Amino acid sequence: MAHSAISQCIYMQVSVAVPLHTDSSFRRSTFKATSLTFMQQASKAKVSVTPLSLEDAKEPPLNIYKPKEPYTATIVSIERIVGPKAPGETCHIVINHDGNLPYWEGQSYGVVPPGENPKKPGSPHNVRLYSIASTRYADSFDGKTASLCVRRAVYYDPEIGKEDPSKNGVCSNFLCNAKPGDKVKISGPSGKIMLLPEDNPNATHIMIGTGTGVAPFRGYLRRMFMESVPSFKFNGLAWLFLGVANTDSLLYDDEFTKYLSDYPGNFRYDRALSREQKNNKGGKMYVQDKIEEYSDEIFKLLDEGAHIYFCGLKGMMPGIQDTLKRVAEERGESWEQKLLQLKKNKQWHVEVY
Repeated sequence: MAHSAISQCIYMQVSVAVPLHTDSSFRRSTFKATSLTFMQQASKAKVSVTPLSLEDAKEPPLNIYKPKEPYTATIVSIERIVGPKAPGETCHIVINHDGNLPYWEGQSYGVVPPGENPKKPGSPHNVRLYSIASTRYADSFDGKTASLCVRRAVYYDPEIGKEDPSKNGVCSNFLCNAKPGDKVKISGPSGKIMLLPEDNPNATHIMIGTGTGVAPFRGYLRRMFMESVPSFKFNGLAWLFLGVANTDSLLYDDEFTKYLSDYPGNFRYDRALSREQKNNKGGKMYVQDKIEEYSDEIFKLLDEGAHIYFCGLKGMMPGIQDTLKRVAEERGESWEQKLLQLKKNKQWHVEVY
């Protein structure tokens, strides 16, 4: 998906949730309203959605609005969704497009931040791509909004020992600083790589995300476990691996924990918390360590036709590829050949930025 380096593609608690937070009183009080909204939506009785005509299209919508002629949408809400000990700030941003920019799960929107491009005076900023973090019916279940999961991009200047606001990410800061009612210029939707294949409702989907790379997976999981869509009944296995720094950095954790409680036979959820957990060798726990931990099972599922998805920062892939290569060799397989086969079978989906 050619996300810019600034773009970010990468949570909440009631009695059924497994308490993960060391300072849960903060999370409960700060995110109480949000938690209840999300948890009601995630109740086992699935939520009715509309308009079901969004299921009719045989092909995904693509580039309805171009970056040079974007659609003017309206910000509905901006919520910080990480705790106080998370490095950095991540926001859940809901944007109203009034049904004029339909999309499918796994697609992206382009955002054109206001102002002029400093490298091209008189021209607008370049478009930044963001993976959409909601289903086609949106958090409002009416198909009129879309949600983005945005981490505020900041630049830390080692010479002065603090952040340099003059070099902060233009688009992520615009979005995180926005107020309800503000206008935002949107292009798209774009992307086919991360579309959720729905031809087999019994398929296995292995999702590996770091940080805001969880965005498309949130959309998949809401479609699988939260929404009542007559034409899509998911009976397979969804397995999410999420890598973040610490418990306070977990994104949409209460939604995922609720699915675990309601659909234990269809959902698995593994967290890799690099600053809180150790891997088998005593080092920091990253998603590739979790993959290695379950490698036999993952390879077996891939051999049986499972789809595997990766979304997050580009830097996550070398470590993951090295791990998969090592595991394949230990099993007496060629990773290069296996990867070619996965790509040929359209089981391999990667979107990094």
